[in-house]
Amino acid sequence: MNLEGRTAVITGASSGIGEAIARDLREAGAKLVVTARRADRLEALANELGDTVPVAADITIPETPQRLIDTAVERFGACDIVVNNAGIMDAGTVDDLDVERVALMVRVNVEAAFRLIYTALKHWKACGDGGQLVNVSSILGTKVRPTTGPYAATKHAIEALSEALRMELAGSGIRVMCVEPGLVMTGLHDHWETHPKDGLGITPLSPGDIARCVRFALEQPDEMLVARILAMPSDHSL
Repeated sequence: MNLEGRTAVITGASSGIGEAIARDLREAGAKLVVTARRADRLEALANELGDTVPVAADITIPETPQRLIDTAVERFGACDIVVNNAGIMDAGTVDDLDVERVALMVRVNVEAAFRLIYTALKHWKACGDGGQLVNVSSILGTKVRPTTGPYAATKHAIEALSEALRMELAGSGIRVMCVEPGLVMTGLHDHWETHPKDGLGITPLSPGDIARCVRFALEQPDEMLVARILAMPSDHSL
């Protein structure tokens, strides 16, 4: 598929993987609606890229997903692609884990993600023109390791929903895809005492590595669905 002139909504776009995806899709000719909470970073990105509308918003607010779809339609005439990327990560032992932060993680990674997914799918079904949904999951959406259970559980939820929707929507013109990053050098672990690259002794991927995976999945012809891409550091044995 040629992405020139298509409109994409990208969440969590003020930094890291979301920002890299925005840059790559804009390079491919897509028009963008980008969202995150940091208005200054979003506006700077939009000014730099052009044909990009920044929407500073909290993705956990129930009205935000519809606001994003409506903005894409109002500004660019359509919403063709949704990249469901916003997420946070907390991990820890039974004794150390803050359950309130886990509850927030569930609201962002699961509840808000599900709201955006169903808002986009209902829009595309009503329009009848198809659409492409990319859910940014994680290598921990298919695996687990000690202390990361709550985060892995949120990503397992995304994997399960994506697979069920892929089957439900087969032949509808709506494509549902998952990209599963391994360790990527972003701000996701900034609050950790020891960064996983040091704790695990591996070389992280860059956000641009994941952006290329997303673009690859989106650019495939209509008869081909890239349902899942696992992208991980080559020196990681997980």
